[in-house]
This record gives sequence, C-alpha cells and structure tokens, in this order.
Amino acid sequence: MENEFYLMLYRAFHAQRHYLRPKAAKIGLGTGQPKILSYLSQNGRSSQREIADYFEIDPAAVCRMIDLMQKSGMISTQPDDADRRSDVISLTEKGRSAGEKWKLSCDEAEKIMLQGFSDDEKKQFADFLVRSYRNLRIADDGSEYS
Repeated sequence: MENEFYLMLYRAFHAQRHYLRPKAAKIGLGTGQPKILSYLSQNGRSSQREIADYFEIDPAAVCRMIDLMQKSGMISTQPDDADRRSDVISLTEKGRSAGEKWKLSCDEAEKIMLQGFSDDEKKQFADFLVRSYRNLRIADDGSEYS
C-alpha cells in the first residue's frame, strides 16, 4: 500500500479532474474556469483580485479566464464604483445556469468519491484536508490563509 501522502493526494486530484473534465467541457467550461464559476456562484459579484487571492493564482491568469468567460457570455464586468481602476465581475444568466450544472457535477463526483464513508469519516477527512492546507501555507510563507 502506498504510504506517501503526496502521491495519494496527487492520484486523488487527478482522478477527480479526469472525472470532471468532460463534464466541464460539456457545460462549455475551459481549463481553470470551473473554479471562477464556483467562486462567483458562492460569493456573488467579486473583483479579479478577490478571485486571484482566494485561489492563490496570478491575477493575469484570472484575467485570461475572465476574458474567455466574458466572450462566451457567462460573466459580465462593470467598473467598480469604489475603485475605478478595477472591474466587478458578475455571472450572467448563462453563467448562473452553467454554475448550477457544474455544482450538480461536483456533487455527483463527491458522492462517488466518498462512497462508503460514514458522516464522521467525511467530517474528519474534510478537517484533515483543511489542516494540511493550513500547515503548508504557514510553512510556505509564514502566513495563514482561510
């Protein structure tokens, strides 16, 4: 049995991605776009900076994803009244519909992934993942992300 956690996490991540990638494509989502869609579905209107900070990715990468999503009609941007140098990103009706479909796909993947886990085991697993993330973030730069 494998006992190297990084390999187990890597394999689980890739199995999940392999399962979800065709579902994302069917919805019309490209690489990286599902996370933007999920964030906006959960948080509503947001800035590019908020999205980049949450996912700890380069704002330029978020900008490229947003441009493509805007061209496909899933999001709209408007100047931020509080900071005219920034735009506020919102889901369109098409984006909300895609977000609902994506959530259903993720719920299905989660159900399959956690099949046979008790409610206590699911809670414990989630706690382990959160703690692992925080430990790595603290070790990386001394700061803690939520």
